[in-house]
Amino acid sequence: MANTKMGANSNFAPNVEAANILRDLEKFTVLEKDCTKEFSGDIKLGNRVEILGATRPTIADYTGEAINGPERIDATKIVMDIDQAKYYNYGIDDTDRPGMKKGSEKVMRQEAAAALAEEYETFIASMAKNSGNKATSTQLNTEAELKEAIDAGLVWLRNNSVPMTQRVVVEMTPNFYDMFENAVIELKTKNDDLISLGVMGQYKSAYVKMSNQLYNNGTDDFLMIRTNRAIAAGKQIEKVEKYRPESYFQDAVKGLMVFGAKVVRPKELYTIKAHK
Repeated sequence: MANTKMGANSNFAPNVEAANILRDLEKFTVLEKDCTKEFSGDIKLGNRVEILGATRPTIADYTGEAINGPERIDATKIVMDIDQAKYYNYGIDDTDRPGMKKGSEKVMRQEAAAALAEEYETFIASMAKNSGNKATSTQLNTEAELKEAIDAGLVWLRNNSVPMTQRVVVEMTPNFYDMFENAVIELKTKNDDLISLGVMGQYKSAYVKMSNQLYNNGTDDFLMIRTNRAIAAGKQIEKVEKYRPESYFQDAVKGLMVFGAKVVRPKELYTIKAHK
């Protein structure tokens, strides 16, 4: 049982707190920054949001004479379920001095955001299981072997009509990044915008990123080569509450984050299943 009549909520604005958590979350996400957010619908637990698309029109030669009538273009619709929910619930003792208590609240909020980001990014990384290529387990022990595997993935994307102008990222675990680091071209300038997106450098026409949240099936790391429209992902802080637990002398805060992710362009997601 919780008692909320002891001032726990007097200066607490749930909407402001939720916005603060989302802002902190942005600092910790790497994979999400290359996911599409072009969907319609509210991100709430149990909802389905829609990702809209369309088939490409036929391109024909123009000869100066009458052109063909309008071609019917069928719209495509993919639904993404908001079916993931994670919560936190922490307390700060009344024995903390007022200044320390205020600082503790900020630190705990940031730690909660970091933990939520790990859960969210892990779920996004699991989308590697639904890539367009049929990846097989591969042992990669050298930079040359890893480079060959990445080159094959980049060629595969281009063969699937990914434009040269489309943003492509190569995402790998710290162990494989360490192996590949010498092949990565450092950013020519300290580009704060790219660094904030988790970009470590460039390889050929792709940006290279590192994450320790990539999916592992117990044998292989699932490295991803993808465009920034291959995976859709969305999150929301659905509830935040501050309260007084009945059996403790403390203020407590609990929050609920809901999210979903889905591969919407499988031909723009290439997976390398790799182990050493």
